[in-house]
Amino acid sequence: MSKFIIKRILVMIPVLLGVTFVIFTMMYFTDGNPAQLILGDMATEEQIHELEEEMGLNDPFFTRYLNYLSDLLHGDLGTSYVTGQPVAKEIMDRLPVTVRISFCCMIFAVAVGIPAGILSAVKQYSILDNLSMVLALVGISLPNFWLALMLVLVFSVGLGLLPPSGLYGFKYYILPVVSISASAVATITRMTRSSMLEVIRADYIRTARAKGQSENVVIFRHALLNALIPIITVVGLQFATTLSGTVVNEQIFAIPGLGKLMVDAIKARNYPVVQGGVFVLAFIFSILNLVIDLIYAFVDPRIRSQYVRKKNKRQAETDNRKEVPA
Repeated sequence: MSKFIIKRILVMIPVLLGVTFVIFTMMYFTDGNPAQLILGDMATEEQIHELEEEMGLNDPFFTRYLNYLSDLLHGDLGTSYVTGQPVAKEIMDRLPVTVRISFCCMIFAVAVGIPAGILSAVKQYSILDNLSMVLALVGISLPNFWLALMLVLVFSVGLGLLPPSGLYGFKYYILPVVSISASAVATITRMTRSSMLEVIRADYIRTARAKGQSENVVIFRHALLNALIPIITVVGLQFATTLSGTVVNEQIFAIPGLGKLMVDAIKARNYPVVQGGVFVLAFIFSILNLVIDLIYAFVDPRIRSQYVRKKNKRQAETDNRKEVPA
């Protein structure tokens, strides 16, 4: 298992390098002069030129990229053009808010999506199944930013039941969580239904029923546990998708998270903040993929046994070499 983790961490390195190269290239060819942004409209050409030399903006592309990678390896994400503060500090101040909202979204999506998918599979072709599938299709089709605007218009402006912006208590979480997690709920529901339908038709499920097991035991102990692998995959992917959805919806609800920071940085052409935010999100996505693969081994004994067999095989080969006389 330890070798598997090391291999996955090594695979993350070229992925993160690719992300840094793409985002750095995009920022490099984007219109706008950072030196002009920092000095303001009243700066002279000489002042702008001096600052460009000081910041290395006149260096060739690959020189600037290698300098950026060197700073990144030392934990330096750069300095904000607007505030003059380290980008790492600004991101770490905002990131907990974004992660907290995404975590709440996934709790809501799992709590609603998995039970709905199980009920749809158990009551296949019933009114409940058809209704849940229609709602799931609607949830996948609606853009989360449009849904957020509609929820604000109905529940905040129209009915006055929920606050439209900010993050100061439980009520402030309801609209962002519902709007961001709608697509995740729909996707998890559809995947749970599909995975459960494949499992409940298996021979061992009929055997469990023939042995007199209660329906709850058959569904939750036998069927659900064997259907969890694709569900876990979807939950992990949806958590990553939820993070990206949070980036957009934070602007709508005026939530001081990483998403709002990045959107404001794009408007101000604050390139170091944009590059740092994208890199942090890419790193989180890579860690999530690693965690999902590790969860597989704990949920499915068949996957866990593969690592045990490989370990036993290597141990047996080592013992055999020791027994062979010189």
